[in-house]
Amino acid sequence: MHIADMTMFYAPASGGVRTYLDAKHRRLAQYPGVRHSLLIPGPQSSHEDGVYRVPAPPVPFGNGYRFPLRVGPWREALRSLRPDLIEVGDPYLTAWAALDARRQLDVPVIGFYHSDLPLLVSNRIGTWLGANVENYVSKLYGNFDRVLAPSAAMADKLICLGVKNVHVQPLGVDLQAFHPSRRDAGLKAELGLSDETHLLIFAGRGSKEKNLTVLLDCMKALGAGYHLLLVGSHMPTGVPANVTAVDKFRPAAEVARLLASADALVHAGDQETFGLVVIEAMASGIPVVAVDAGAFREIIPEHCGLLCEPNQPLAMAAAVRQLFAENAPSRGEEARRHVEAHYAWDAVVAGLLGHYQAVLGARQPVYAHG
Repeated sequence: MHIADMTMFYAPASGGVRTYLDAKHRRLAQYPGVRHSLLIPGPQSSHEDGVYRVPAPPVPFGNGYRFPLRVGPWREALRSLRPDLIEVGDPYLTAWAALDARRQLDVPVIGFYHSDLPLLVSNRIGTWLGANVENYVSKLYGNFDRVLAPSAAMADKLICLGVKNVHVQPLGVDLQAFHPSRRDAGLKAELGLSDETHLLIFAGRGSKEKNLTVLLDCMKALGAGYHLLLVGSHMPTGVPANVTAVDKFRPAAEVARLLASADALVHAGDQETFGLVVIEAMASGIPVVAVDAGAFREIIPEHCGLLCEPNQPLAMAAAVRQLFAENAPSRGEEARRHVEAHYAWDAVVAGLLGHYQAVLGARQPVYAHG
């Protein structure tokens, strides 16, 4: 079985989609009889270890992202590779290139709906494009042989737009990379904090939908005894005294150390399609306080953290206080066990192979893990 993944959501500092594709690429290499090709934008054509770069211009101020403008190179790359199945990870030009290639190669195409495009456009441009964007999503994803969504919340949105054959396929986490053993007992001292201080953390991009102002106002309400570490690109600079911002992309190993060394993750984003950093924090053995919205209702059970009303800093502060009043470390231990049981990448890849077999039918067998 030859699977080809393609997306423009792949850059040096990109997030969940790249994590998903890299983990998938590594694990599929362990399956005998399975070949995985990954097509991503690059400065020029090249390939190495099954990763094929297709020329695309850089996005200005886009943190290394590139935006494909021509269908031809992507379609030709697929024709050259001749995969048995194509998976598309974005709703832009690469998706249409895959559908073009399907007609020529007679292979199924799966669309993975990683981002809520109508909501993304509304946040960036405004609601005046809303109906047009929803129609676009409905038309595009209606063309795929199967549509995968990382959460039931996202699947429901697609179904409401009239998209058929939608299936929930959660993402996963590297249980070795994100592990309680990564804890650095010296982090609080490194930040100038006492051992008694409750250290909170948020890691990710400082984009509008993350609602970082809610976190900052929450920290003002919490005051002394609580400290927040913000880690990632585009973090705010004017922060309260009990907040430290590390305004740059950090590699996964460093994020794993910081997560395991904190006492809890806080997340105010109310538009998350999955929330991979939440799963990474839980794998690191810490509980989570997040808002009761989006995919968080599905991925954060009560024994692993607390949910609070969205866009309400005082409600989040109250949830943080409640977490530490009710023995946060025990919730962290439960969080680790929960992630081990439900979000290991090997289980995710096995689920993906089930989807692939379903659309391929009798064309290809599914091979056992090597």
